[in-house]
Amino acid sequence: MNFHVLTLFPEMIEDAFSSSITGRAKEKGILTLDCVNIRDFAEEKRKGRVDDYSYGGGAGMIMQAEPVYRACVSVLDRIGGQGGRKPRVLYMSPAGSRFTQRMAEELSREDDLVFLCGHYEGIDQRVIDEVVTDEVSIGDFVLTGGELPALVMMDAISRMVPGVLSNEESAGTESFMGDGLLEYPQYSRPELWRGHQVPEILLSGNHGAVDRWRREQSLMITASKRPDLCSGAVLDKKDRKFLREAGLTKAYRDAREI
Repeated sequence: MNFHVLTLFPEMIEDAFSSSITGRAKEKGILTLDCVNIRDFAEEKRKGRVDDYSYGGGAGMIMQAEPVYRACVSVLDRIGGQGGRKPRVLYMSPAGSRFTQRMAEELSREDDLVFLCGHYEGIDQRVIDEVVTDEVSIGDFVLTGGELPALVMMDAISRMVPGVLSNEESAGTESFMGDGLLEYPQYSRPELWRGHQVPEILLSGNHGAVDRWRREQSLMITASKRPDLCSGAVLDKKDRKFLREAGLTKAYRDAREI
């Protein structure tokens, strides 16, 4: 997976991406990061400035179309010159589609992804219309720039790329994977900590019983904390029996049957 980030603050992306799991995957060559400073494509007479006042007035400055366009074309030409197909260009925007685990999984199958990070009051709409394929939002709030949303997305997408996680199974059992339910609780040593005991079932060595307990915990936690996710569940007969006994049938009334 090759990430290309168009930004006014490349060091912000590079520093964060070089840490932890993504940093190790980058060292192994599983992930690559290409940060492009949009200021490098400003008109020479403007000495690195890429913003200007908004037509029609209003507070704040707008990133100009031409520097953003030049920066994007430089990346797209380089990718195309390597024989790749035209990549998706993702613009971080509160007006975009909500980023989800399903979208992360879909995007992880791409060879190259280009992230366009706006700043100030945004980017001239004309260049967005010209180069952007996807507008994406990570939530209903406003941030100073697109760098943090891009990092959030890159982290989530990276976990879906084969070889990035040391335990390939872990990505498939986390929250929002499978049928979209929240993950079950996790425990580690010691067995007794400040009066709190690890559930006995996890110490039993009975893997079938452990799997069943984890599934039931996932069903309960999702109904309690994110009931909006319950409709995406895929339930078998054991799930249905548990939900009846736990009084949670109503929460899962729109769930699918196996």
